[in-house]
Amino acid sequence: MELGSDEHALDFPVVYSSGRDGWAVDRAEDAPKDGRGDIHAVFDAIIKHVPAPKHNGKAPLQVLITNLDWSDYVGRIGIGRVFAGTLRAGQTVVTIDRAGGQTRQKVGQLLRFEGLGRQEVDHIEAGDICAVVGLEKVDIGDTLADPAHPVALPSMRVDEPTIHMTFRINDGPFAGREGKYVTSRQLRERLEKELQSNVALRMTEGATPDEFEVSGRGLLHLGILLENMRREGYELCVGKPKAIFKTENGRRLEPIEHLVIDVPSDYLGAVMQLVGERLAAMTKMEVPGKRALLEFTIPARGLIGLRSRMLTATQGRAIMHHVFHEYEEYRGALPERLTGVMISTETAAVTAYALNALSDRGAMFVRPGEAVYKGQIVGECGGTDDIAVNVTRLKKLTNMRQSVKEQTVTLKAPRDLTLEAALEYIEDDELAEITPKAIRVRKRYLDETERRRQSRRVAAAEA
Repeated sequence: MELGSDEHALDFPVVYSSGRDGWAVDRAEDAPKDGRGDIHAVFDAIIKHVPAPKHNGKAPLQVLITNLDWSDYVGRIGIGRVFAGTLRAGQTVVTIDRAGGQTRQKVGQLLRFEGLGRQEVDHIEAGDICAVVGLEKVDIGDTLADPAHPVALPSMRVDEPTIHMTFRINDGPFAGREGKYVTSRQLRERLEKELQSNVALRMTEGATPDEFEVSGRGLLHLGILLENMRREGYELCVGKPKAIFKTENGRRLEPIEHLVIDVPSDYLGAVMQLVGERLAAMTKMEVPGKRALLEFTIPARGLIGLRSRMLTATQGRAIMHHVFHEYEEYRGALPERLTGVMISTETAAVTAYALNALSDRGAMFVRPGEAVYKGQIVGECGGTDDIAVNVTRLKKLTNMRQSVKEQTVTLKAPRDLTLEAALEYIEDDELAEITPKAIRVRKRYLDETERRRQSRRVAAAEA
């Protein structure tokens, strides 16, 4: 009712089921009293109401590649659906790319998806999804066709990257303690391997041999890559995510995303304030009932950190998705972080005594007993300037009796920085240190004297 659907949407088959108990029935009165049963009713409903694919075995072969995989043994693997004809192992096909170019290649192996795995077969009929092994040149959107009738299917468009970040080795004091792969050579090999299957990813050389500029479709795209790498045992540092700008006819252009938000009407004000601060422009608004559907165009850089703030402002009830729209003229500067940070001056373990003394300065990112190093960001202060603090200070031992000696210290819970939160939080002069066991934020230059020298250089360059 809230979606404003027509009456014909109410006419659909119903299966009564319980996912917790694992049973399904066609009629409510047939529900098992003891909670035991099976879900055959669901499979029967699929067979009865979902039409089977129409297969013409004599039609010319047409296979659309929609995904890619990579194997160290066989190389690139194309994954797609057979739309017409029959694809056979060992068959010679024509690969038609998005530009219309044709390449004759021979199919090696065919793998059919069975459950969560793959099973090798000798042929795939129309309607099935398969993995094709043995093609040296294949990409997303390509069509595998019959050499005698090379007809391409409508190709898929792969969006260009809109966000880039700096990937570099971890050169902090704790480098190599938690990760298995820590060198620039290992980092380069992992990124080059990802490029084989991740077609929306780009990589170029950085300012130093230990840095790489990695571009992706958004913060979530790059965040998934970083999460996979840290789970595989990689240890690295990354810089602040930045939008990829273009210049045409003397105008500075930036990537604009089409943002759609589905939210309860009670939270319209909070949503409008959040996206308004990020230079979004509303293009459509519908309030058919208790929920509102909002559409905006927003800079890609304005989406960084928006999802978590949106869920907080709407108590997790907002549904948000976005897609690349186009490049438009630069909309202006976005508000930066308004608070400074607390930077550790020592390399040691955090003490509760030191945290208690700093509790009135702001929110902390570390816990008692946690190891920190000089130059690591350990908290957020209330002012706009960064301050250097000692979170490892011990309480001096004396032979003087104190009335508060046995006083219990109650500390506030620290703010846990997840991977996404750390990427959203850092500024240009900061890095997120990502390891298999921890996620830390730090200054790019750990020494305070070097940080001051660099800040003077930046100020002189801007002047």
